[in-house]
Amino acid sequence: METLPITPAPGPVVGTARVPGSKSITNRALALAALADGATTLTGALFADDTARMMDCLRALGFAVDAREEAEEITVEGRGGAIPASAASLFVGNSGTTARFVTPLVALGHGEFVVDGVPRMRERPMDDLLRALSQLGVDAASLSGNGCPPVRVRARGLQGGACTVRADTSSQFLSGLLMAAACADGAETRIHIEGPILSAPYITITTAMMRHFGAAIEERGAGRDYTVPGRQRYAPAARYQVEPDASAATYFWAAAAITGGRVRVPGIGRNALQGDAAFADVLEAMGCRVTRGEDFIEVAAGGGLHGGTWDMNAISDTVMTLAAVAPFADSPTVIENVAHIRHKETDRLHAVAAELGRLGVRVEERPDGMTIYPAPRLRPATVQTYDDHRMAMAFALVGLRAPGVVIADPGCVAKTFPDYFARLRDLVGGNAAKAGE
Repeated sequence: METLPITPAPGPVVGTARVPGSKSITNRALALAALADGATTLTGALFADDTARMMDCLRALGFAVDAREEAEEITVEGRGGAIPASAASLFVGNSGTTARFVTPLVALGHGEFVVDGVPRMRERPMDDLLRALSQLGVDAASLSGNGCPPVRVRARGLQGGACTVRADTSSQFLSGLLMAAACADGAETRIHIEGPILSAPYITITTAMMRHFGAAIEERGAGRDYTVPGRQRYAPAARYQVEPDASAATYFWAAAAITGGRVRVPGIGRNALQGDAAFADVLEAMGCRVTRGEDFIEVAAGGGLHGGTWDMNAISDTVMTLAAVAPFADSPTVIENVAHIRHKETDRLHAVAAELGRLGVRVEERPDGMTIYPAPRLRPATVQTYDDHRMAMAFALVGLRAPGVVIADPGCVAKTFPDYFARLRDLVGGNAAKAGE
């Protein structure tokens, strides 16, 4: 399907939306399961392009991976920190998590490994990670010389030691290093973060999951210094439950906000592991009513949407969702401190500004953010999605209120949420059926 017209909602969207497992948690769990000493079964796992690339890489490295999509289960036979293969070509597509987790993981092995991806992945920076690995004695290099994939690792085992890594382009560099460090041959690995810390909640996910799998890790200096003892054995989890994807949940909460409705997402509660659940706080500040239960978060529209200023650094994957809500607010919405999202699947700041402009929304783009002004009337347009799943999912929400919105290349949502449009239609359609009764 080259384009997908979005049918406006006939009224307030009301209902329950179930979302698939978290990509961030699934890919971390796959890496930890591979390093564990025995079999781990992930339940509620995400089956999408990004997780498929991670599973493909693990299989290419010699790990046994049994994926059962209908049951949303994946079993990985861990090898106790060993990398079975002595050589592999690892294709990551456009999955940043896969590239940034697999690269330090293969440093534990012995042999030559090449990590590569699609053309856009060859533009995504890896040099901060490569420098940190080099400080740990790993022969890791960008074959193109620009700090991007393809990356070659000539591994002789990870010895540990000390390194400094920047986390202002991606926190995934640190996460990948931390997970691999527990299996290093040396006594310990000490990692210092230099510069601003990007998306800190994702680092918390990593450390919490490492501890769940039995690893010791010491954190000091307000999250700037980590010490990971080496020669650890991750303990396999008989069944590891993957939390539903909080980033995906934001689209359905936003649907309620935009249409004046009420939507509950089960499986993500007040103690959610994922930082993106905090997007509900943003909607609450904009005037929505939010109910946080042990096992759900529900967003209901209030008396109207209000703009404001938000630092979105910690929850930057939700910038596009906020951009879709912003035109319906009664005052400008200011998004700050997200310069790094220019290096995602596309330059997300430029893409959002361009497509809102196409719909007739006034936007002021800045190097690290933007200001989005209210738009009483939106004009029909075909929204370009730049092969970016979050552009497609977020801008479809605009079409719930504004007629004539068409999404180009809707299939790009397969990266993290293959049946997104079907679930959105079910939610809106179920509401329409109730309205007709």
